Amino acid sequence: MLSTKKRQRVGSSGRLSSYTDTAEPKSEDPAPLPALSLRRLTTSVIPGGFNDPTTADVLLRLQLGGSPDFSVVDPLPTSDQASLPSLDLHLHSPIICRSRYFAARLSDRWLRPDPFTPVDSSSSALVRLTLKLPSPGNCRRPFDAHVAVLQLLYTSDFTCSIISVSAALEMLPVALELLFDDCVRACVRFIEAVPWTEEEEEGVLSLIPFLREEESENLLARVSPAATTARDGKNISEEMLYGLILKVIHSNPGWASVKAFMAKLLRDYSSRDSVKRVLDRAFLESLGTVKELLGEYASPDFRVAGDNDETEAIQRLKIHTAKVNVRNLLWLVDRMLELKVADSAAKEWSDQSALTADLQKTFREDTWRNIAPGLPTLVLRCTSRLANAIAAGSILAPRQVRMELVKHWLPVLNVCREIVCGAPSEVYQDLEETFLQIISTLPISDAQNLLQECLCFSTRNVDNCTHLALAFTTWFRRANRHQLDDSTS
Repeated sequence: MLSTKKRQRVGSSGRLSSYTDTAEPKSEDPAPLPALSLRRLTTSVIPGGFNDPTTADVLLRLQLGGSPDFSVVDPLPTSDQASLPSLDLHLHSPIICRSRYFAARLSDRWLRPDPFTPVDSSSSALVRLTLKLPSPGNCRRPFDAHVAVLQLLYTSDFTCSIISVSAALEMLPVALELLFDDCVRACVRFIEAVPWTEEEEEGVLSLIPFLREEESENLLARVSPAATTARDGKNISEEMLYGLILKVIHSNPGWASVKAFMAKLLRDYSSRDSVKRVLDRAFLESLGTVKELLGEYASPDFRVAGDNDETEAIQRLKIHTAKVNVRNLLWLVDRMLELKVADSAAKEWSDQSALTADLQKTFREDTWRNIAPGLPTLVLRCTSRLANAIAAGSILAPRQVRMELVKHWLPVLNVCREIVCGAPSEVYQDLEETFLQIISTLPISDAQNLLQECLCFSTRNVDNCTHLALAFTTWFRRANRHQLDDSTS
């Protein structure tokens, strides 16, 4: 059998532009497929070259229907064969033997019916070969790809013929079928070097299995994650998403359009689980950076060490960098909530006793005010986003998570209300109301301790504390219910 390990006989796809000839196959199929970008072909005679009957020694018949017969040199066509759509081409054996298929068909082994009978070299009869093609479907010009490849046997310059991906994809199956290695390499080289449409990419994927490993290596690297794996065995798509997220959150604050595009990319991504893993990873990294920076900033050991000017410069850098990373956290939280993958972030945010203690220390001093004046607002907004989602049921947080969230972040809110004057009042009020709603979901004993810490909410304006009054009314009603039940029994 004449084939290499990976190459198999492949029929032409039949989506080619028309060429000028008189042997047009008849078809009763519906409207033909649109022609693609093979240049206009011709079977006109080239003296001494392609399709010249005066010098040719091979008559090749391209015939639709059936499987090719490789056993012997083809006899004159029968009446049944003559009725099939076909195209005759006059070719030259020294030239077409560039194709290993034709080299084998024209070898002594194939030409001699009896290997012991010598070939009469003086005979002027044409060698007749038939190449049977599969049914063209609704293609009006099914011979184009074969004619194009056969013409390339007469040239060593493929650059004028392979001018588009679609043309290369049309010719490549025929070149593989005819074992025309130079044409195969030229098609693959062109395909690898230029962009593809989605439809063309599907065509490339369908042909890769028929290419040798060395021919398909670069194509596979472009379309298959198995050929280009991420380092340490990580998912390459998730690594790409993670890298893009880091690029966005560390970009210039004025790049609002870039962040909007990244948000759309995350919304449209096919795997919600992958998006969740990537966002969780970025969230934990930014949160870890904030905790480290504020921990060092609030540490008394750090403040007494070193030269005062140097220490102050380092402090300014740390608090500024912490603010930048809290802004990143806010963007990440918004993306998580939008995609409904914020459960892990809410749990992690509720378990921040050390961070909330450092924030309280930081806000009780004046150093941060001129360096990072927006830090309290950013912190409260992160907390408010997650708390609102929990109170609304968008995040179904366990009781422990709900209790810890209020327990750790309520003191930060109170410090901001008492000392910080920069945060907008709606940020305070929104978080106050949300915390009270979450407290109402807790057992009476847990709610009792947390409500006592909410008493300072009333310092704003007695007439504007209906949310606090309702929270206490609800708690007392529940707490007294047992006593009322006992008195009526």
